[in-house]
Formats: sequence, structure tokens, C-alpha cells
Amino acid sequence: MSSDPTPFAPLHDVSVRGFASDNYAGTHPEVLAALVASDGGHQVAYGEDVYTERLQEVVRGHFGDQAQAWPVLNGTGANVIALQAVTDRWESVICTSSAHIHVDEAAAPERMGGIKLHAVATPDGKLTPELIGTVPVREGDEHWPQVRVVSITQTTEVGTLYSPEEIRAIADHVHERGWVLHLDGARIANAAAALDLPLRAFTTDAGVDLVSLGGTKAGAMLAEAVVVLSPERVRGLPWLRKQSMQLASKMRFVSAQLLALYDGDLYLRTAGQANAMAARLEDAVRHIDGVTLTTPAQANAVFPILDPQVADRLAARFRFYPWDEATNQYRWMCSWDTTEGDVDAFVAALREELSR
Repeated sequence: MSSDPTPFAPLHDVSVRGFASDNYAGTHPEVLAALVASDGGHQVAYGEDVYTERLQEVVRGHFGDQAQAWPVLNGTGANVIALQAVTDRWESVICTSSAHIHVDEAAAPERMGGIKLHAVATPDGKLTPELIGTVPVREGDEHWPQVRVVSITQTTEVGTLYSPEEIRAIADHVHERGWVLHLDGARIANAAAALDLPLRAFTTDAGVDLVSLGGTKAGAMLAEAVVVLSPERVRGLPWLRKQSMQLASKMRFVSAQLLALYDGDLYLRTAGQANAMAARLEDAVRHIDGVTLTTPAQANAVFPILDPQVADRLAARFRFYPWDEATNQYRWMCSWDTTEGDVDAFVAALREELSR
């Protein structure tokens, strides 16, 4: 076998930039370096490796001594496994109508987890105790799926942030009823950077019971985790992860990515860059005729209302997606690798298309 492999040439134009999703960005160089460093030799498979062991220490440092990390391969897997671990087959989950588990997971919680979702419409993507109270509970009614979990997202799918106090109010409401609070943290790094708070300030200390910890959007290749903060409320995670096809045999490479992000401040640096570029984009377009902003960019997303013809022409140059076709609202996402030059070129292209 040759020890001098032929270099792999990229198949794509690496100069192309877009604002469609923070999943479009590549892997952060420090994460790639961690993958290379964790390669070589043999390590025990399925999570009995030194990298996954170290990840447990790092997660406890962020979330408290009771925290347990279960690395998985993607966010949908993390959400479905987390919700299954705290529900029985006759129980249900309250979430927002914009929640990823409701809108963007192809009914995976229902199909794969057998979990009924109660979707609540919200003005800003956030639940409150009052909104949670609009869902019929019908406790003890055998004809009704019994509520067991409330799931919130930080940052939300519409780019808004919960304060620790808002999460605490939800947690108190949830726990008074004997329920469980789950936090979808696909963009938890963006929240920490925007709030300038440690992770535990709006999770453990605010009463959250388990978290889907994001890595991919923060610069990982493919790495997420279920982080259990209330072990007494959770059961069956080892088997649920295996049954859900989220148990990586070479788990050291999943854990190494999360270590690169969270065993230090890389997660804050990548998220901070994405947030800053969204703020730059928002500032640049706020006063442009033909662009309407209805919500503030609190993290790394901007939600403009545009003429569809303008949007189509612009999206042909810098890809992005519609958000609400009924109102002609679109979503522009900034990533860990978005630069000031990217934002300025995008704004210049927007001005050109608006002038046509």
C-alpha cells in the first residue's frame, strides 16, 4: 500500500458563498485538526474511548456534576432520542408551531418516536407559561395523549432568544405539573455568545432537564449530543441511541469534534462570528427601500420581507430560502465562516437587484 496518497481535489467551487443555512459552511480548521489528532492507533469502539471519557468531563464543566453526554450524529437524532427517553408511548410533547421537531424533521418524533406533538402558535418563536396553558391536558383521560414534555429551542427557529428568567418561568410551570423540560440547542452556541452567559446559566441553572447539544452549526463536521441534566427523569438512552441508528462505532471521532468546540472557547468564537455578521447584515439592509425587517437579528439569522422576483434573482447569486411564502419573508443565515466581505458583496448584489 502506498504511503503517499494522491491529494483529493475538491469537486466544488470553494469561492461560492451563500446565506441559506449555517449547515452550508465547512468544518472549522481546529475541528479538522482535532480529528487528525484523534486518528491513529486503536481505541475501544462505541464510546469506551478516551475522547468520549474526556467529553464527559467537559460537559460536566459546562452543565454541572450531574450532566451526562451521549454523542450522536445529527440534530434530529438527538431530538428524537431525547424525547423518547422521557416519554412513554401514550405521552406527548408541547412545542411551538415553528419548532424544528414539528416543521423540519419529516415527522421523525411521530414516526420514529411514536410521540404526539402539540404545536402552539407564537408571535416570536418562544413559548411562555401562558401559551403552554392553552394546550388541553385532560389528565387521566384515556382518549387523550398525556402531556409529559415541553420542548423549547435556544436560539429559536425565528432567531429569537430566551432569557434565563424566561426559561426559569417555563421550567417552574413544567415541573409543577410533573413534566420535563427539553431544550433543542442546535444553535446553543449562538445563544451563549449573544447572551454572553455560560451554558449552564440558561440550562441547568434555569431548570432545563435535558439538552440537544449542537455541534455541526458551530463548526463541526457531524457531531451533536444528548446532554442529560436530570438523570432521574431519563431512561433507556443506551438502547434508544442504538435503536435510532445514532450509536457511532468509531465514536472517538464524534467526541473529538465536540471536544474541539467545547473544551475551550471555539464554540463562542464561531458563534460570535456568525452573530456579528448577522448584525452587520441587518445594519446594512435596515434602511434600504424594498427591504422590510419585522424581527431583530438576535443571533445569526435575518428575516427580511422582499419582492419575490427580487428574491429569486438574488438567490440565484447567493442562495437562501423562503421562510413564509404567504408574507414573502425570507431567511438569511450567517455561518461561522461568513466574512465582512461576504456580507458586503451580498448587500451590493441586493441593491443591484432592487434597482432593476
